[in-house]
Amino acid sequence: MNVLSARPGAFAQLVHQHQKLVWHLIYRMVQHPEDTRELSQEVFMLVHQKLHQFRYESALSSWIGRIAFNIASRYLKKASKWQFQNTSNNRESGEQSNDTADPITSLCDQADLSRDLAELQMYQKVEQLMQQLPPVSRTVVSLYHLDELSVPEIAQITDIPAGTIKSHLFRARRELRHKLNKELIGNNDNQD
Repeated sequence: MNVLSARPGAFAQLVHQHQKLVWHLIYRMVQHPEDTRELSQEVFMLVHQKLHQFRYESALSSWIGRIAFNIASRYLKKASKWQFQNTSNNRESGEQSNDTADPITSLCDQADLSRDLAELQMYQKVEQLMQQLPPVSRTVVSLYHLDELSVPEIAQITDIPAGTIKSHLFRARRELRHKLNKELIGNNDNQD
């Protein structure tokens, strides 16, 4: 491993290769960009300090993901003792997160605007409904569907048995499907 040999730029390369995984994992649990940024930095500082302890028993990404999951879990436990998550307050006050782009700027000139708008609205609705899932379920769904990790990889990262991961996925998908159907039926009734 180049990082252990102290090759210049090796740790920066390691960060670059794993920052998306760390960001997604933490953001799905914490749901606040600034806290996610700080916790991501904490993850990579800890990775740098503990890299010599990596035992090659799993993929490096699983090991780094496990550190990220533990740090985010610890943060949520501390945060629940001190305050409620303020994500809903930010949305009520009109603040938008940086990852929600203006729909018009994301459309190209020759796109089917009605189809693209419908897809965007569906994506935003699913994202909104995902935010209502418990942190672990939200994270498992995100790792599986967005980061395309396998159930065994998620099990290694979260230290949750694979069967329980499958249960989280099943229940979360069922809940999302139920809520989405409810939303769609409700919207169709309002349009009539």
